[in-house]
Amino acid sequence: MIIAVDFDGTIVEHRYPAIGKDKFFAFETLKTLQKDGHQLILWTYRDGQLLDDAVEYCRSKGVEFYAVNSSYPNEALDPGQSRKIHADLFVDDRIVFGFPGWGEIYQSINPNASSTGYVDYRKQYELSKQKSFKGLFNKFLIWIGAKENR
Repeated sequence: MIIAVDFDGTIVEHRYPAIGKDKFFAFETLKTLQKDGHQLILWTYRDGQLLDDAVEYCRSKGVEFYAVNSSYPNEALDPGQSRKIHADLFVDDRIVFGFPGWGEIYQSINPNASSTGYVDYRKQYELSKQKSFKGLFNKFLIWIGAKENR
């Protein structure tokens, strides 16, 4: 499958023109998608040096794109031509109901993820949130108990 992926707000937090912090499990998921045989296209508003910086940043994190802002490598773009590209799927933070997270993206693309060896990062994240919430809730209960005993 050919998957076009936005950069700002999707792979990294939106800090344009700077490069934001990595989104939770973005690079792990992109590398797994590549291992699964998908072709990734970086599809972004960035151009010139800002685009070069984004491509190099991704390369430094272990993700090399099949193409950048084009449907295939070395595509000659006519300045009067639309930058719309061909892809089977577009991953972007500006979708109707908001960006669901990389675990959800991977699970949607590959519903049999457990058979591929992909770690379900979404479940790990939810468990870590539950654990931290339980700890906070227990501290709150202790605080309430201490207050009632006064």
